[in-house]
Amino acid sequence: MNGKRAVRQPGLDELRLLAKIARMYHEKGIRQPQIATELNLSQARVSRMLKQAVEVGIVHTVVTMPSGVHSDLEDELQGRYGLRDAVVVDTAGTDDVLPALGSGAAAYLDMTLSGGHIIGISSWSETLISAVDRMPRKSVPVVDKVVQIVGGLGDPAVQMQATRLTARFAELTGAMPLYLPAPGLVGTSAVRRAMMNDESVREVLGTWGQLTDAMVGIGSLEPSPLLQRSGNAVAERDQEELRRLGAVGDVCFRFFDEDGNHVRSNFDQRVIGLSAKELLAVPRRLGVAGGDRKYSAIRAALLGNWVNILITDLAMATRLVEAPH
Repeated sequence: MNGKRAVRQPGLDELRLLAKIARMYHEKGIRQPQIATELNLSQARVSRMLKQAVEVGIVHTVVTMPSGVHSDLEDELQGRYGLRDAVVVDTAGTDDVLPALGSGAAAYLDMTLSGGHIIGISSWSETLISAVDRMPRKSVPVVDKVVQIVGGLGDPAVQMQATRLTARFAELTGAMPLYLPAPGLVGTSAVRRAMMNDESVREVLGTWGQLTDAMVGIGSLEPSPLLQRSGNAVAERDQEELRRLGAVGDVCFRFFDEDGNHVRSNFDQRVIGLSAKELLAVPRRLGVAGGDRKYSAIRAALLGNWVNILITDLAMATRLVEAPH
């Protein structure tokens, strides 16, 4: 025995964060308190991870990127679109990006949820369901409340899945879940106004101004399979209206055009959920999305600042940074 303790080899997602912190500190000269603030970590954890980066061989005299970590590309994404953070995941050469995005989001949340959060979660996202399914349980509470930010009544079997997303995320993080007891979409704006004034709905609405984080998917104009099964899918007449107004995608049923501008429509007046203004006021807006068909929607969401943290796949990230200005 030489007296040296064995160095635990971290997994790929932890290596990604170690590499990001190492580059920020050693190559960019960013001080530890600022790194802690930007990445939503404690300063003590940043200090420990800098030491760990040395132990596992990421930091010598320069930062060495582990295989599968794309820090340069993540930096380009942040700089190009003014993001607070970006995570790029490999999809192992498959067309199905959902498992990789789910794993990447789960690891990111596991490493950045540090306590005191009030998190709004969009129920209608298969990517978020995939992420929560892959999250480990925290040993101590790190989130105060998990709040549903889009209504969800639809097909009962699918509604159960949407409710389970909020409940499971709350269970894993030690939070209190708050459900929005209303449909995501109603027939008229008058019905929406009446439901928003319901006492049980107003109780949830009162928490939206307190949100520290929002976890959302990014949708294209054509609804996802989950939405189609839910009974909350966008009807063809609504799709026609939104196309005519230039919509390319949405976050929480709030549609935007190719430049990220909010599209005000009849459909918009019938959504029961977080408004565009309320969403944009949330400090950390984490979007998880990828796959070829989502390109226009994801780029527009970044241009409009609908999300300021993006978790996406390698092919999408490359396409986003290569897009013409």
